[in-house]
Amino acid sequence: MTKVFIDGSAGTTGLRILDRLSQRKDLELITLPEELRKDRQARRDAINSSDIVFLCLPDGAAVEAVSLIENDRVKIIDTSTAHRTNDAWAYGFPELSEAHRQVIAQSHRVANPGCHASGFIASVYPLVSGKVIPADFPLTAYSLTGYSGGGKNLIAEYQALDRDPRHESHRIYGTGLNHKHLPEMQKICGLSLPPVFSPILGDFYEGMATTILLPGFDAQRVWEHLAAHYEGQKLVSVAPLGGDEGVIYASTLALKDTMRLIVSGHQNQTMVTALFDNLGKGASGAAIQNMNILLGVDETTGLSL
Repeated sequence: MTKVFIDGSAGTTGLRILDRLSQRKDLELITLPEELRKDRQARRDAINSSDIVFLCLPDGAAVEAVSLIENDRVKIIDTSTAHRTNDAWAYGFPELSEAHRQVIAQSHRVANPGCHASGFIASVYPLVSGKVIPADFPLTAYSLTGYSGGGKNLIAEYQALDRDPRHESHRIYGTGLNHKHLPEMQKICGLSLPPVFSPILGDFYEGMATTILLPGFDAQRVWEHLAAHYEGQKLVSVAPLGGDEGVIYASTLALKDTMRLIVSGHQNQTMVTALFDNLGKGASGAAIQNMNILLGVDETTGLSL
C-alpha cells in the first residue's frame, strides 16, 4: 500500500486530511506519537519512509521539512505558501488546463494553492488565458471566509464564551493590500499587476465565496467561456448564468471538496463568485485530489462531493 505521512497533522488542514485518509483502505498512514510530533529525527525518518508526504506547516517549517528528504522516491504536497510561486514545483490546480494536470501527475513536488487564491485563480486564469480579459486589466476582488482558515488560535477566539461581541459582524482584514496570496494570484494568472484584494472574515466556521468584479464586460460572454473551460470537470462546475438561487451564501459548500462558479450581471458589468469550502477545495480536499492524481487513481477518491 501507499505509505502516507502528514507532517503537521494537528492543524486544521492536517486534521481534515487525516480524517479523509483514515477512511481509505489503499493507504497506510505513518503517524508519530504526540511527544515526537516536532522531533526532527522522528520527522526525518517518517518523511523518508513515505511515498507521499503532506506538509501542513508554517512556511519556514515547510522549507525545513523539504530539506530533510534523503529518499528521491518521496513525493511532497505542500499546503503552505512557501513554494507556490517556485517554478520547480507543480501548482496544484489541475482544472486550469490539461498541461497543469500532467505536470502534477509527473511531479515529486506539488504546491497546494491558497484558499483565497483558489477562488480568484479559478475565475481569472481561464479568462486571461482565453483573452476574454487582458492581462493588464486592473482587477478587484474580495473574499468572504469562515474563521476555520485562521487556525486553532482564531477558532478559539471566535468560539470563546467571552469573545469580542464585534465578532458577530464581518471583519475586513488585510487592509494593507499585501495579502500573502497575492504573489500566486498574479503569477499563476499571468497578470501584469496584482489585484486589489480584500479578504473578509465571517462569523461561521467554514465556507468561502471569492468574488471578482469586471466592469465593462458582458456577463453572457464570461459565463460561456467559463462554462466551456470547466465542462466535464468533476470537482469544479459553473452554475447557470445568474446563479442557482439569485443570492449566494458563503457556507453553501461547507464540508464539500467541490467548487462552483457563479457568473452574474449584464452586458456592461459582471461579477464572478467562486463558492467552495476553505478547508475543502481551498485546502485539504485539493491536497487529497493532488495526491490521487500522483497515484493515478480517480481524483475524487475519498473526497466529499
